[in-house]
Amino acid sequence: MRNASKKIPKPAAAYLAALLLIVGSTNAAQRSTVEQAKAALAKATAYLRSISTEGGYLWEYSLDLQQRRGEETATASQIWFQPPGTPTVGMAFLKAYDATGDRQFLEAAGAAAMACARSQLESGGWDYKMDFDPEKMRAWYLRTDKGKLADAQAAKRRNISTFDDDNTQSAIRFLIAFVDRTKQETSPEVAEIRQALDYGLAKMLEAQYPIGAWPQRYDGKPRDPKDFPVKPASIPKEYPREWPKGNYYTHYTLNDNTQRDCIRTMLEAYHTLGRKDCYDAAKKGGDFLILAQLPPPQSAWAQQYNANNEPAWARAFEPPAVCGGESVGVMRMLIDLYLETGEEKYLKPIPAALDWFDRSQIAPNRWARFYELGTNKPIYGDRDGKIHYTLEEISAERASGYGWEGNYGVESIKKLYEQVRKEGREAYLAAQKKKDAVSDSRLRSLESSAKSVIASQDEQGRWIQSNRIRMRDFVKNMEILSDYLAAAGKKAAGQ
Repeated sequence: MRNASKKIPKPAAAYLAALLLIVGSTNAAQRSTVEQAKAALAKATAYLRSISTEGGYLWEYSLDLQQRRGEETATASQIWFQPPGTPTVGMAFLKAYDATGDRQFLEAAGAAAMACARSQLESGGWDYKMDFDPEKMRAWYLRTDKGKLADAQAAKRRNISTFDDDNTQSAIRFLIAFVDRTKQETSPEVAEIRQALDYGLAKMLEAQYPIGAWPQRYDGKPRDPKDFPVKPASIPKEYPREWPKGNYYTHYTLNDNTQRDCIRTMLEAYHTLGRKDCYDAAKKGGDFLILAQLPPPQSAWAQQYNANNEPAWARAFEPPAVCGGESVGVMRMLIDLYLETGEEKYLKPIPAALDWFDRSQIAPNRWARFYELGTNKPIYGDRDGKIHYTLEEISAERASGYGWEGNYGVESIKKLYEQVRKEGREAYLAAQKKKDAVSDSRLRSLESSAKSVIASQDEQGRWIQSNRIRMRDFVKNMEILSDYLAAAGKKAAGQ
């Protein structure tokens, strides 16, 4: 007790006072950044809502809003679903809500979710876009039209759910996230969104083939399982050497990571909603990836397969081939499924695939997108529907408009596989969980990024690049601000 009553020496007292002043200033500065980040998110959200169409969004806008685009030129009555369209922006609102608890962000997300619900097709998914002009909207056969139209009338309307480019999948994942955050809500709008989600998941499960694959697009009509045998992939002895101009929308599709996005969506439904049927569908999707591995010595994957599980043509410049880029995405998904389930079968295809990559480099850490079936020669496509063997043979438009060569993340996936194998599933997952902890250095890094984002926002709440308002920029910057606020909140709570 006597020691506790001793006076602190003057030099030490001065040092302590200075230290407390520094700490207090640091905390005040951090509080200031937190408030600025919240204000920046609010400004961005208010601006986005001011330019939205029925709660939905396109990809980019001119500063005067007269020029609008999704993947193509768009009008003021249209919205887009393909990322970074409406579902992607909606997810950014939800992330802001999670980080702040502020309902203005949940309400913005709700408007985007209603835009999705109103645009859902009878086939269960989404087209790339929707036009809310009352006359033009009649071009689509919507879920809400079901039972209201004669068959002949419905047959004239668009009703093709698109899984390509994470289109339908991103919309369903967004609705899953929104429904999860509105469990206690009872409004008619939320009930409508829940109904859209349930319908979308049911039709997505229906769209899955017996082998476990999903098509690029789905018309909502039932199929005879006998037409789609469950069998390992094979390389046909003969196949069309020129584009047959057939319909490839029903093919088992890996292009643009379609299968991986479908599996991710099913797993999200399982984790968030407890849907065991979706978990089973995800595993079935993984089983297809195992079956789709081509036989040695070309033990990787094709971009799309026909009903006999053989590599097949898609567009005129997409011949049957072993595919460099999509094969990496398949391996990533197989590793994720192993981490999810603990089942070793999902790792078994990977060594043979990595061996194929080692043997197929066209330069150090560089691969072709397509390799010829049988010969393993790099091949290239063009709009003439013919197979070419050098980039120089194809048109300038296709040479620059398609990713024919690249590193495709091969070395990264190889390191990930080796790390998971070396550490084991439990240790790897435990280490990943530790990375989520908010360290001082991580918080400083996030704060620095947040300050840059805040400084680059204009008075209207916009981030402008090349005289364009782009949703990818808004989403990226809103995610940075939300990540910072979430981390600062955890740190303040001692987590």
